[in-house]
Amino acid sequence: MLKGLGGLGDMAKMMKSAQELQTKMAEMQEELHSVMVTGEAGAGLVKATASAKGELKGLDIDPSIFTSDNKEVVEDLILAAVKDAQTKATVKAQEEMARLTESMGLPKDIKLPFDAQ
Repeated sequence: MLKGLGGLGDMAKMMKSAQELQTKMAEMQEELHSVMVTGEAGAGLVKATASAKGELKGLDIDPSIFTSDNKEVVEDLILAAVKDAQTKATVKAQEEMARLTESMGLPKDIKLPFDAQ
């Protein structure tokens, strides 16, 4: 049908694929709100749960670490657990993006202009 238009048929196909990818990426970004990761510090004494979008969802602190002279240690453990959860969230989001792009026949490490990580 578009035979006489030369490369425009390929361009239309490419644009359709790009739109499909963008739609799937938007769906994946929404799904990342419900995917949870848990970061830990102090051998599991402090656990932070975050969505794969990096939003802190929960904090679990073992009561055994609460003593008056451990205040700074507890604060450090909380920060470490939150950072660990955020790092895991970033990794999970990147893994999901790689899975999506590979399923579309693109290189898993491709950088897309509408990649909202």
